[in-house]
Amino acid sequence: MHRRPPSRPGRPARVLASALAAGALLTCAACSGGGNSGGSDAERDSASDVAASPLAAESPLASPRIGKSASPRAEKSAAPVLTPAGATSALITEADLEDSWTQVKDAAGWGDKLVIGKVDVADFLTAKTNAADCQKLLGALYDDDLLGKPSGASALTGFEQGNSRLLYQVAAYDRAKLGASLSWLKTLPVTCDQFTATDSKGGHRTVQVIENPVPSVGDARQGLQVTVTGTSGNEPTTLTLQLAVVRVGTDAITVTSGGLDGTETDTTKAAVQNGTAHLKDVLAGRTPPAQPGNLG
Repeated sequence: MHRRPPSRPGRPARVLASALAAGALLTCAACSGGGNSGGSDAERDSASDVAASPLAAESPLASPRIGKSASPRAEKSAAPVLTPAGATSALITEADLEDSWTQVKDAAGWGDKLVIGKVDVADFLTAKTNAADCQKLLGALYDDDLLGKPSGASALTGFEQGNSRLLYQVAAYDRAKLGASLSWLKTLPVTCDQFTATDSKGGHRTVQVIENPVPSVGDARQGLQVTVTGTSGNEPTTLTLQLAVVRVGTDAITVTSGGLDGTETDTTKAAVQNGTAHLKDVLAGRTPPAQPGNLG
């Protein structure tokens, strides 16, 4: 398996000069906010908004996602932006997986050669575009970009246990592209249910793709299981991978687990559930709680 506020602009003062002394006095009284005549409703709302601005709650893990043309009220409810520090903080640890998983430092360089191959277009007699989708899947598995390239902060980590590996990624994406990627993944159990890929030496590999359940967490999710049967060192070999993607706002986690010993559904489920909780904590400005295995 592979690797890879601004400060609120002040409301323009529109003071109408008046030659009448009584009018000037009334204007000054309104500015002073005395009694029940303290400014218009809109002005009181503006002052209230400034007073309620959550500056003290800002976190280096996530910052407000504020557009240049956003209204003051839109700024208050703007979704947070995942920062590099936040992406790292949202990663899972050995304690999240239990069992005997060991975290590794070279996960970014992983890449399972069994998923490298050219899709046999002859398998797709009437739907040639399906062959392109299956080729894209193999490339995404090797390059660790099932959801495409992140548009913002990202982080990844990996774990090993025997002949199995687990790659965990968290990243920020363009909203439209993230939605399109999830929709594409949902089609693969039909468009790429079974096909043949040929390696550089002419060897044939049979690839099967089925849907795999994902815990009901996050805003949207998709799971797949990919099985690649071929040879390695002249010996029959089967690589089985579970893929799980969960969207939280415009950010997402991706879990790829499995290996030559098959898959471990409980481990994939734990990674998804704990990872989603970590990401939600970060986006809420909280630091994910330390797991028992990380204390001390």
